[in-house]
This record gives sequence, structure tokens and C-alpha cells, in this order.
Amino acid sequence: MKRLSQLGALALATLVLHVQPLLAQTRAKAAAPERIAFGQEVNLADYLVPGKTVVFDFTSEFCPPCRAISPHLDKLHAKRDDVVVVKVDINRPDVRGIDWGSPVAKQYGMQSIPHFKVFGPDGKLQAEGKPARTLVTGWFEE
Repeated sequence: MKRLSQLGALALATLVLHVQPLLAQTRAKAAAPERIAFGQEVNLADYLVPGKTVVFDFTSEFCPPCRAISPHLDKLHAKRDDVVVVKVDINRPDVRGIDWGSPVAKQYGMQSIPHFKVFGPDGKLQAEGKPARTLVTGWFEE
């Protein structure tokens, strides 16, 4: 009986050691859109929120269309509990003008911005580019 209790305790400890890090990695929706990358390579999967649709907005402060659409994305993020907006800043901090040569711009083959990638609640890519932009801007009207 004592051996069975030890095995049970060992199994529980093993479960906690494996599940606890996974729980720590689970992301939640922030109060405002998170701004990431700042020109550096980034793994978008690290910013997915389980059960939510995540819109990645590739952007630059030097892009007038990006600045124009930004308030609409902020409102979308605030209004819809099921949608998370993450702004992927393609500019390195020391570069003035749109930083097409940044590591993240090269990583994702950016040729125009704003550029959207939309991932579904299941974490799979639903749309990107023009179809994603049409999807996202359609949500502005709702």
C-alpha cells in the first residue's frame, strides 16, 4: 500500500512538472493591443491566445495607412472579447522610414503594409494579406 501511495505521489509530481509550465505559457487577452517585434524576428505562435481570433497587424509608425487604421484596430480589440489584435512593428528603433530591411520584415516577406494575418481560435491561419484585410475591416462595421 505504501508503494502504491509513493507511485501516486510520483505520478502527481510528474503531472504538475509537465502541466505547470504549459499553464504558465498560456496567454490571455491584454487590455490594449500588444506591440511586438520592433524590427526583430518574432514567432507569431508565441502570441496566439487560445480560444480567440488573433489579428496580427504588420505596421510601422512611418506608414500613413497604418496610422489611419490603427484606431479602428484598437476599437476592435476593445469591443470584441473574441478578437485579439497584436501589432507587429516592422521598424527597428534606430531606423527612420518604413524598415523594409528589418529582420521581421524579411522573415515574413513584407512588401506592403498594413499587412494582416488572422489566426482562428484553434491557432490555425485563417487569412492573410488582402483577404485578411477584407475580413478585419468588415468587423469595423459590426
